[in-house]
Amino acid sequence: MKQTLSMRLLLLSLLIAVSGVFMISCKGKVKDSDIQMAIDEKVRTISGLGTARASVQEGVVTLSGEVTDETAKVAYESAVKTIPGVKQVNNNLTVAPPPAAPEPVVISPDETLRNAVTEAIKAYNGVKADVKDGVVTLTGNIKKAELQVLMPTLHALKPKKIENKLTIK
Repeated sequence: MKQTLSMRLLLLSLLIAVSGVFMISCKGKVKDSDIQMAIDEKVRTISGLGTARASVQEGVVTLSGEVTDETAKVAYESAVKTIPGVKQVNNNLTVAPPPAAPEPVVISPDETLRNAVTEAIKAYNGVKADVKDGVVTLTGNIKKAELQVLMPTLHALKPKKIENKLTIK
C-alpha cells in the first residue's frame, strides 16, 4: 500500500511538473494574430506610411509597400521591434521618389512673340495685336467661329497673358 501511495504521489508530482513546464512554455508564445493587432494599433500614429503593410508568420514580421520618406521607414521598423513576441523584422519597404519638379513657365520674348502673333492674325481681317512685356493685347473685330480658332493658336505661342479686347461680330 505504501508503495502504491508513494508511486501515486510521485506520478502526481511528475504530472504537475510537466504541466507547469507546458503552461510556462505556452504562456511565453505570442500568437501571430496578437502581434498583427499590436502592429496595427502601434503604427496608427506614424505618418507617411503610404501603402506600407506588415505580415506576421511565426513571430517574424515582414514590412512591405511604399512609404513617403526614410523617416517613416525607420519609424515603422522601430515600432514593430518593440512589440512583444516579434522575433525578427524584415524591412522590405521602399521610399517613394520625390515628386517631379513642375515644368518652368516659358514666356516667349517680345520680339519672337510679336513676329509669331503677326503671322497668326494675318488671316483675320480686322484683328490687330500689340505685344508688350509678354502680354498680347487683341483689338478689332472678329467672328465668333474665327475667335475659337485664333485663341488656341495664340496660347500655343506662350505669351504671359492674352488680353482680348476684340468685338465679336
